[in-house]
Amino acid sequence: MTVSDLSEMERACLSPKSPSNDHDLLMRLWFEPLKLYRLANLLRQKSGKDEVTFIINRNINFTNYCIGSCKFCSFKHSKRYRLSTEEILSRAREAEERGATEICLQGGLSPGMLLEDYCGILEIIHRSHPRLHLHAYSPMEVLHMSRNSNVPVKDCLKELKRSGLGSMPGTAAEILVDSVRQKICPEKLNAGQWKEIIVAAHHLKIPSTSTILFGHVESMEDRLEHLEILKGIQNETGGFTELVLLPFIPENNLLGRTVAGPDLLDRLKMHALARVALYPAVTNIQASWTKLGRDAAKAAIMWGANDLGGTLMDERIARNSKEEPGISAEEIKELIESCGRKAVQRTTLYELI
Repeated sequence: MTVSDLSEMERACLSPKSPSNDHDLLMRLWFEPLKLYRLANLLRQKSGKDEVTFIINRNINFTNYCIGSCKFCSFKHSKRYRLSTEEILSRAREAEERGATEICLQGGLSPGMLLEDYCGILEIIHRSHPRLHLHAYSPMEVLHMSRNSNVPVKDCLKELKRSGLGSMPGTAAEILVDSVRQKICPEKLNAGQWKEIIVAAHHLKIPSTSTILFGHVESMEDRLEHLEILKGIQNETGGFTELVLLPFIPENNLLGRTVAGPDLLDRLKMHALARVALYPAVTNIQASWTKLGRDAAKAAIMWGANDLGGTLMDERIARNSKEEPGISAEEIKELIESCGRKAVQRTTLYELI
């Protein structure tokens, strides 16, 4: 397919001046799925994303003690735990032995955890496994440790980096519209605070992912506003490595009692829309196989996604919300290659292995 095969509306999205920030145009594309599908794949190709990447990693959710009240959360309702130093190190050691290049660290907002506790977790892993990239602590966790320790956010980020932090997950974003956040996570940081922490991290040379949680109470306008905020940050800092799309899963949480979550077509179209809306600022669009399931993740590859995330190796948040808990590198390669695309292992920062 070439640009000449596209409609005038589709070609408008390729204009350097344009359109990808034009809500009306993006809304029109949403209701014309074939055009959205074709355009997303053209932009993926223009971004040089013909290969589908994945990472061998392990998520370590070190505690599920949490003072939060997020209505979409399935994590903290299981039996309470906090991993010991020995348990964390054992998981990290096993991950490295199994070929992992990344450890992702996230946990609940435990009331007693201070900045030094978060730094300590990084330090014990970094000392024993210096080759592992430490991808850790959402903006909400950074705000939590800042408040608990009475230390400014920027200073917290500096200490985390000194302790071995390599990058941050851009979770806790949900939808970056405060009227939506008041309905689904009223006690969480607001949209402005999320942006402030992410931008501060980027300016300290701490890259991050970006995320969107969709298919609950938000409108299409809210989704587009969220994507526009992400694109603005990326144009300012260049610090996002990817966008991870997270469809809302209704099982085992309060919000799911009244909200069914997005259907398959909504999930696929959202991956394509993100590709178009963020072009050319963010070029890596991840389909989260844990959230989508393997078949839908494979379909999302055909709707503009170019990454399937990580192998995870036993991830507790997934197990508590009926997501799939893990996949081998061989399985993820087979999944990608069954779509006729080449599977390539990557690092956290998208260097190809």
